[in-house]
Amino acid sequence: MNIQLHQQNGTTIAEVTSEKVLIRTPDDSLQLMVDLYYQGYGEMILHEPNITPDFFDLKTGMAGEILQKFATYRVRLAIVGDFARYESKSLRDFIFESNKGRQINFLSSVEEAVAKLSI
Repeated sequence: MNIQLHQQNGTTIAEVTSEKVLIRTPDDSLQLMVDLYYQGYGEMILHEPNITPDFFDLKTGMAGEILQKFATYRVRLAIVGDFARYESKSLRDFIFESNKGRQINFLSSVEEAVAKLSI
């Protein structure tokens, strides 16, 4: 796992990258969040391949459990990936609604994520 630091508008953002899946369970997300929080990060960028595919199947409930952890601990999250490939209407609606807010966003580039998390 690698952490790249982004700073914009006085906000420090951690971009987490890895060659493997980092979040398989809600507990994995909590551990990652705690590790980064104690390093001084309140905003995080994750990449779609680093999250279990079950997250993107809303029937599993995994997305709700994981994102609830971020909301509870007020850690802002941007997930970067190509979400157009998902055919699920409910997932597309979920992404659309999430992107209206500031807490959890699904974006297509790191640049978009940094801009969104730094406002």
